[in-house]
Amino acid sequence: MTTNEIEKAAERVAKLRAQAEEISAPLADAQAQLEAAQEAEAARKAERGAVYDREFATTWRDRADEAANSGDDAHKRFYELLTAEPWFAAYVEYRAARHKRRHVLDEAQRAQRASREEVTVPEQRFYAIAILSDIEDHAEKMAHEKAAAFSSELREKRDEFLDSKD
Repeated sequence: MTTNEIEKAAERVAKLRAQAEEISAPLADAQAQLEAAQEAEAARKAERGAVYDREFATTWRDRADEAANSGDDAHKRFYELLTAEPWFAAYVEYRAARHKRRHVLDEAQRAQRASREEVTVPEQRFYAIAILSDIEDHAEKMAHEKAAAFSSELREKRDEFLDSKD
């Protein structure tokens, strides 16, 4: 490289440095403004979060009662619909037969005791029915899913409150 080429390259570097300095100052200002705005928004959200949390902590009992009681009509409707189901009627009939057997055994034991006979009637056996566990497990899984959706809605309401400008 010649001296002339070196001088031209040095001038170009100096010119580009000057341009970069001209651009970097507004960029730094813009970055500082962005950071200040982000900090202000975080502070605003923290303040609104404290307001929301205080209000929620104050009203949690009413909210919990409302949530607990919100299923009362569904519970009643569940029993009405369940009773109308043919498979449930069959299950009730089956379980009633087991209970009838227990009543026969109880009466036979009472009769043998009253007659002062040796009690030869066996004790009642209880039979676990797996279908009930399956139904309960499935219902509990679905209930947890519904409760998780409700929890998400609560969190969304809080986030909406925090994001609102009111």
